[in-house]
Amino acid sequence: MKEAYLYEALEHGRVRCHLCSHRCLIKSGAKGICGVRENRDGKLFSLVYDKVIARHVDPIEKKPLFHFLPGTLSYSIATVGCNFRCLFCQNADISQMPSDLHRIMGEKTTPQEIALDAQRSGCATIAYTYTEPTIYFELAMDTARIAASKGIKNVFVSNGYMTKECLEEIHPDLHAANVDLKAFTDRFYKEMCKAKLQPVLDSITTMKKQGVWVEVTTLLIPGQNDSPEELKDIARFLVDVDPDIPWHISRFHPTYRLTDLPPTPPQSIRRARDIGYEMGLHYVYTGNLPGDEGENTNCHQCGHRLIERFGFYVRSNKITNQSCPSCGAKIPGVWETH
Repeated sequence: MKEAYLYEALEHGRVRCHLCSHRCLIKSGAKGICGVRENRDGKLFSLVYDKVIARHVDPIEKKPLFHFLPGTLSYSIATVGCNFRCLFCQNADISQMPSDLHRIMGEKTTPQEIALDAQRSGCATIAYTYTEPTIYFELAMDTARIAASKGIKNVFVSNGYMTKECLEEIHPDLHAANVDLKAFTDRFYKEMCKAKLQPVLDSITTMKKQGVWVEVTTLLIPGQNDSPEELKDIARFLVDVDPDIPWHISRFHPTYRLTDLPPTPPQSIRRARDIGYEMGLHYVYTGNLPGDEGENTNCHQCGHRLIERFGFYVRSNKITNQSCPSCGAKIPGVWETH
């Protein structure tokens, strides 16, 4: 175990966790909503600091990040646990293990070992992913510090529910993030995820101000978050923050506790992409539709094909000196490792 970061001790042996926007008030002997932070006699401890449940070398495109070091590899890790209860979670076997099975599993490791393994694997980044990186922040931050000293960038794939204090703590060693903006209503967040919308919007805004490269993903679920009005609201928010934020719109497949809905029709994904462009976003992508035109990157100024993809793999990349070779427009993103 490791004593947690970002909490305060209160009277009567209670603690207040300031890591995510639930800001759990935890009595002695109890755990937070995430299930992996426990109050022991007035001190908060991480139960997953040295317990990695998953580690893989992935294409950075799988995160998905399309404008951050395309074509490179990302050393991807996770522990069990999550601060959301999404009915449609694609990794529920590990994210919900503490709540569903009351178990915490993982392979013993250290931040030093993770960073060294990433370096040996030729990875340009370490991605804290699969579950919510906020809930294993102590491991993520300690690893990020070491990785950054080795020239390896750090990436969060996140639900965006971290506090401002959390983002300030890891700054400047968080370099990119893909944030799930799951919907644009509190109803959806409350019923589907047991959370709220506003903290996610605040995190996106804060990260952009910090200089973190941000991309956003919305899993489009039929009849739940796919109305034109809601899609326009999401796109309008992103445009107001920065029209250069890439928006990934992914296809839903029935899973976990949401198996009574059909997969998202491909035409719904493409319609949502059109809405994103109509609202003023410069880069909108389709997800979970391998071979779709919406996987490619075209210049926002002249439309020239810059990056051609198939699924998570880059077939060609014509961006030259961070610019479009056709019109010279600067293409937003991080294109070089140094």
